[in-house]
Amino acid sequence: MTNIRKFSCIVAFCLTMAMAPAKSANIAFHPKTTAADTTHEPGAHEAKPRSPKKATLLAILPGLGQGYNGDFWKLPIVYASLGGSIFTFHLNSLKYQDYLKAYLSFYDLSTGNPAHGITADTRMPVRVRNLLNTKSTVELLTRDQIVRSKDVWRRYRNVSILTCGIIYVLTIIEANVAAHLKTFDVSDDLSLQISPASLKMPFPTFAPGLQVVFNFK
Repeated sequence: MTNIRKFSCIVAFCLTMAMAPAKSANIAFHPKTTAADTTHEPGAHEAKPRSPKKATLLAILPGLGQGYNGDFWKLPIVYASLGGSIFTFHLNSLKYQDYLKAYLSFYDLSTGNPAHGITADTRMPVRVRNLLNTKSTVELLTRDQIVRSKDVWRRYRNVSILTCGIIYVLTIIEANVAAHLKTFDVSDDLSLQISPASLKMPFPTFAPGLQVVFNFK
């Protein structure tokens, strides 16, 4: 008798839930308000669709992709990053060429042999620039000193080329991703619906139950 009473209570509860209207977890959301109406409410911001393909193509010219997406605040970051890397490449190239020119002066370029009168103690004048190339001095250095400095500035030049290329590619990727996010639905409207459902049991019988459905709008 006790089992029959429990089963009757469960059936009555399920019927009550089935007849009751589903309510939204967001109490402030009116049932008759549509998604289109919410975009015209005061303070609502409607995201303008952007084409990721067009943003990527425009980003080939640095800054245009960010401008197309409306992210004008990113333009100083893009130009400062690219400009800094290009300026660094220019400085490293100048310093590398200074040491390369001094290194080549030790050899006869027509034959590739050491130049006439060159010994192990021979020193060649080299223009040595400061960090930002605001001033420079001329120093007399040996061949070994010149070779070491030449290799260092060549490595710095190559790294600056790689850095410039990475920054350029990242600006294109950022424009593409930002265009995708312009149309990404970030609404915080979450609705909850509760309705009766049948549960699948390992044995052939019917068991009453409840299902909870979350709707992300």
